[in-house]
Amino acid sequence: MTNKKITIGLVFGGNSSEHEVSIKSAKTIYNAFSHPYNRDRFIVNPIYIDKYGFWEDLEYSKSILLEEKELTKINKINKNTINNLTNFPKESQKVDVWFPALHGPNGEDGVIQGLFKLTGKPFVGSGPLGSSLGMDKIAMKSVFKSFNLPQAPYIYLHKNNLLNKLFMKSVFDKIEKIINYPCFVKPANLGSSIGITKAYSKQELLTGIEIAAKYDERIIIEKNIQGRELECGVLGKSIMKSSVIGEVKFHTDWYTYESKYDENLSSTIIPADLNIDIINKIQKLAIEACQAINAYGLARVDFFYQEITQQIYINEVNTLPGFTKTSMYPTLWEASGLKLEKLVASLIETAKE
Repeated sequence: MTNKKITIGLVFGGNSSEHEVSIKSAKTIYNAFSHPYNRDRFIVNPIYIDKYGFWEDLEYSKSILLEEKELTKINKINKNTINNLTNFPKESQKVDVWFPALHGPNGEDGVIQGLFKLTGKPFVGSGPLGSSLGMDKIAMKSVFKSFNLPQAPYIYLHKNNLLNKLFMKSVFDKIEKIINYPCFVKPANLGSSIGITKAYSKQELLTGIEIAAKYDERIIIEKNIQGRELECGVLGKSIMKSSVIGEVKFHTDWYTYESKYDENLSSTIIPADLNIDIINKIQKLAIEACQAINAYGLARVDFFYQEITQQIYINEVNTLPGFTKTSMYPTLWEASGLKLEKLVASLIETAKE
């Protein structure tokens, strides 16, 4: 008697500015499940959500992963006049475990995690709470502060505050006192460095706020930390494990969207050249940061490290990190002894806990 194969619903694409990155992640995950190590244990049903939020069928979804279809394809029906979930794919009824390969709003902010929860099926990654806290930089940093976790000074505002001259004066005063220039201006809810500006002056700050406000109504301004950029992977739920530490090197002024996805503009060093005490501290902080926001399953925790002061700062927790061939999360775990095909299988086992 053979064991029944587990059917995985691999959801990707989505109504997000990180749509294309999601497709790349899904391709990597799909190929990992196609490896001989997994072939006899799993069936993967890819489910593509287009840029309108419309769920496509299995055949079309597979064609996207195999690059047989144009992403600009529009169905004959007017997608704006229907409820996106009226076409919830019939393949979903056969799904045993959901595997979201989504990035950005509606994908890693707790929205789709709530939907998965309603289906009664387990899913890879954090639940709605951990996902939403991990996505919202302001909420996340507020939780870190309550847990006394080390992080860079920051302030935040709503885009409507731009019309309040008195409030904006207080913002500029705080920046001069506790943040200084250059500083980073970010949308509260977005990833892949989209909508982020490094501001060297008050005018650049205002421009950065306007850019960030195009992506989110809530904006965060952070102190620029001069230091090494380090990343650590976390895996597990009841028992969380940390990966080796990786370091990001880039040839741009800061770690931009372009440098993240262009191998000519950035590189990684795995494992990073660090003394054992710093390694242990970062690995411990990575798990503590995840536990603080109730993130589990998989996460990548990003840090800044100042060698002169030996100070470690938590930058953020990414609850659905990139899964492309060059992404840090799978690369970190491979360097830790867990190859890609075994990593995705471990994530399914964790989801079933």
